[in-house]
Amino acid sequence: MSTTPRPQGTPPDTVVVGRIGRPHGVRGEVTVEVRTDDPDRRFTPGAVLATEPAERGPLTVESVKWHSGTLLLRIEGVADRQSADELRNTMLVVEVADLPELDDDSFYDHQLVGLEVRLADGAVVGTVSGVRHDAAELLVVRRPGTHDLLVPFVTAIVPTVDVAAGHLVITPPEGLLEL
Repeated sequence: MSTTPRPQGTPPDTVVVGRIGRPHGVRGEVTVEVRTDDPDRRFTPGAVLATEPAERGPLTVESVKWHSGTLLLRIEGVADRQSADELRNTMLVVEVADLPELDDDSFYDHQLVGLEVRLADGAVVGTVSGVRHDAAELLVVRRPGTHDLLVPFVTAIVPTVDVAAGHLVITPPEGLLEL
């Protein structure tokens, strides 16, 4: 399950579940870039979502629909395109305490960001600075003095994740560290 790491300035006890994009139509609907694995749970009529920046919220969801793979929300009090456009790039956040428990082998993005990345022999590679959700999940590893490394987040390459100890272990295939 995933959520997106907090943008700078977001309170440390929240995670991003969506970003409001451009308006849709003239009646105040907004598009939402979904950043959660469970949009049907997060975006329901009556749901109240905190925002970043905080002064734009909280926002109450009035209605929800999918259109050509894009989530569209109608927000209470937003009745026209101009009002909807004023919400563009607003991050929708929820408190970490409101997230459901995960299986032992699943992690939220915010749990991985900040973990030290080590090789099996204990050598430090860098620190997880983000998680990308492209065709596959990729850990973005910041390495001092060089470019970031993208590590596929699969058990064969990341066999150990120890959130409590603050690190994970990678067993990279030949050449991955040189990319």
